[in-house]
Amino acid sequence: MMKYHALTREAKLSESEFTVKRGRDVDYLMELKPENLLFSHYAEAGLNGLLNYTVTAHGGWDSPTSQIRGTFAGHWLSAAARACQETGNMQLKAKADFLVSEIGRCQERNGNGWAFPIPEKYLYSLRDGKGFWASQYVCHKNMMGLLDMYLYAGNGEALEIVKKCADWFDRFSGEIPRETMDDMMDLQETGGIMELWADLYAVTGDPKHLELMRRYERPRLTEPVLRGEDILTNRHANTTIPEIHGCARAYEVTGEERYRRIVEQYWNLAVTQRGTFATGGQTCGEVWTPPQVQSTRLGNSNQEHCVVYNMIRLADYLFRWTGDAGYADYIEQNLHNGLLAQAFWQSGTRDTFCEPLEPETGIVSYYLPLAPGSQKKWGSKTGDFWCCHCTAVQANANYREFIYYGGEDSLTVAQYIPSDLETVLGGQPVALRQRAADVSGPFLKFGEEKLPLAQRPNFWAFRFEVRARGQEFTLRLRAPWWLKGAPVCLVNGQKQEAAVENGWLCLRRRWQEDTVELLLPKGLSCFPLADRPDTAAFLDGPVVLAGLTDRQRVLTGDPGRPETMLRLQDEREWENWQDVYCTVNQEESIKFLPLKQIGKERYTVYFPIRGEKG
Repeated sequence: MMKYHALTREAKLSESEFTVKRGRDVDYLMELKPENLLFSHYAEAGLNGLLNYTVTAHGGWDSPTSQIRGTFAGHWLSAAARACQETGNMQLKAKADFLVSEIGRCQERNGNGWAFPIPEKYLYSLRDGKGFWASQYVCHKNMMGLLDMYLYAGNGEALEIVKKCADWFDRFSGEIPRETMDDMMDLQETGGIMELWADLYAVTGDPKHLELMRRYERPRLTEPVLRGEDILTNRHANTTIPEIHGCARAYEVTGEERYRRIVEQYWNLAVTQRGTFATGGQTCGEVWTPPQVQSTRLGNSNQEHCVVYNMIRLADYLFRWTGDAGYADYIEQNLHNGLLAQAFWQSGTRDTFCEPLEPETGIVSYYLPLAPGSQKKWGSKTGDFWCCHCTAVQANANYREFIYYGGEDSLTVAQYIPSDLETVLGGQPVALRQRAADVSGPFLKFGEEKLPLAQRPNFWAFRFEVRARGQEFTLRLRAPWWLKGAPVCLVNGQKQEAAVENGWLCLRRRWQEDTVELLLPKGLSCFPLADRPDTAAFLDGPVVLAGLTDRQRVLTGDPGRPETMLRLQDEREWENWQDVYCTVNQEESIKFLPLKQIGKERYTVYFPIRGEKG
């Protein structure tokens, strides 16, 4: 069923831009107060008393007046559970365990299994066709956080709470006709509640939880998708993606091929036939754009963060089933130009000759605008709590989930992110240490060679240290789509002649104490709009570059040779290479930065390109 399995719990990030983001995420999780996170849970259970006059409640979508209040608490628990398991942060775990126990206290006070921050009336009204805003979505996110606390943080009480919640939903949904269930799903989004029931069934084996999973499939979505009908164009994207997650997990827990076909057809409709922006993302105004039509959809509401995160998760499902490098490429592009670009931004903290300054910060950019002269709009710490605010805290605790995968006799490196892995392969322990090569000096030592570093390297270089007990297995290293030449690989200093097959460099041997060095040539490329090939974005490897200009500019050059339009600028600061470019041979000079580094500057991603003058 699954060709590969994610080695999530066995992996830990090492120092990189990913740990910076995760660190800011954990700091934020610690900063928020339990009494604010649980304000609506307490209120619904009647446990606030007079305390509600002394607590400053959250604003925005977590406000006590919001119909989806308390949603964020579930995302907080999910992020905290993963961060605790990876980092061993016992203060965060104690705080998370306290939240679980307090939700349990609320459930006990409610007396019927209800443990949620909204009234039961909301769901009964939904049943009667008078839906409030996304009530089952709220319930799903809270149960998701609790179940993650069991799965990642070992909190047994959290599992018992979820099982009692499932009893409530079993009673509730068991009395509802199928047509009414379908109407309910059309009336408001349910989040990934089908996936949650499948996850719970995988833990308990209780047929009741399997039945809940089947009840919460959305046939008015899945049946047309299964037939290959394009019902996605102009449809709200993030309503449907978590529902397809439910089918993906249903396939894994039941083995029923129908569920897998639904997922594969959805991907074909959403990505393969539709195309993506240069960032790897999609959508404008939260809906899917028409297939291969992008130029009329560049606006201020492109690439909703929730869509980026959930499509990465969908790609991960498909990668585990197939091992197809294209899914890992998709994840990489969205990691760099979505998750890293849209959450936990912080400005520089000091000027070389000045005292440190208080940095500006932003939790999440709900959208990633792609119109000329765009600007990211950053949410605040306690005033917004958009849905993307919720997925941001999860996403930045989840980076390690997409790096390593184990097979029957293989170990796959799907993402080049500094990290450490300790796992078991063939019944024997295997450890792998992945680090970016040190390119700060005058040269890079690559085997017996010394590669000069007079200018910024035009490659990514990584070093892997493998420790095993003589097991024979294949180490699979991804050869990314953006390569500008054949990858160069050394094992214990000796060049390997292994060919790239289907996007992978495969090294098979008996591993003991071995070192693998990998050099991935990269460079500039143009990524045109599907329906306007004369308008393109620039990428450096997988990383989208954005021009710091507040309006549309026309560039002159050859899209097949981006170096006719851009060149490096300000490439070095102390021991660090910088990814700064500027235009060349143009009427006006424009500075380009990686989109993921941009905070509040005005920027443009897509530029009309005219051919070079003769």
